[in-house]
Amino acid sequence: MNALLSINGVSKRFRGLVAVDRVSFEVPEGGVFAIIGPNGAGKTTLFNMIAGVFPPDGGSIIFAGERIDGLPPDRICRRGIGRTFQIVRPFPALSVEDNVIVGALLHRKRVGAARAHAHDVLRRLDLYDKRAQRASALTLPDRKRLEVARALASDPKLLLLDEVMAGLRPTEMDRIVAILRELNRETGLTILLIEHVMRAVMALASRILVLHHGAAIAEGLPEQVMRDRAVIDSYLGVEAIA
Repeated sequence: MNALLSINGVSKRFRGLVAVDRVSFEVPEGGVFAIIGPNGAGKTTLFNMIAGVFPPDGGSIIFAGERIDGLPPDRICRRGIGRTFQIVRPFPALSVEDNVIVGALLHRKRVGAARAHAHDVLRRLDLYDKRAQRASALTLPDRKRLEVARALASDPKLLLLDEVMAGLRPTEMDRIVAILRELNRETGLTILLIEHVMRAVMALASRILVLHHGAAIAEGLPEQVMRDRAVIDSYLGVEAIA
């Protein structure tokens, strides 16, 4: 399977702090790849470099065969990378529908076409019946799904999901997991996710990278990573293999 995203020796420093330390991995086209690790491991910093929030200090980022490190976020989004944020950021005064239309307008000049696409996305995320509500009135699970919907509306080839399960009850989490599995299976959407909820990671990911203090300490199949001693000691804890 061809790599849609290749991260090659990427590093990022903030003054004296090494946030990401020469990390390399590949995300295959059509795959679901997870990045896990303790808080402060460099996961979101890595996402920010992929999405163009800031450039890496070293290494390269290749997407769909072209180098993108150093490009601004709008150009990276237009090339086909959509993302969510740890803290959901809808336009609170706009309706659910209008929030998603904003994303749909990226590749559609006509509002009618953007609205039709937004409706398709909202149906897929189980939000169509709430399309007229203000985003500020939504519950946390609905805001999480709206965050995904806004990113999907921009027609990404690669979707970056930053802790979309955080704060959700198990039934709410299972609902999002089912939606993401269906998206990946039916549309071929490639997904790269940061997640602490291992139940979701194991249900979704075909491959896992573990970061600790900015460096990659393990990569492989979920079953292999879960039994890696360095991962258990630094992140999962012994109860993970009990």
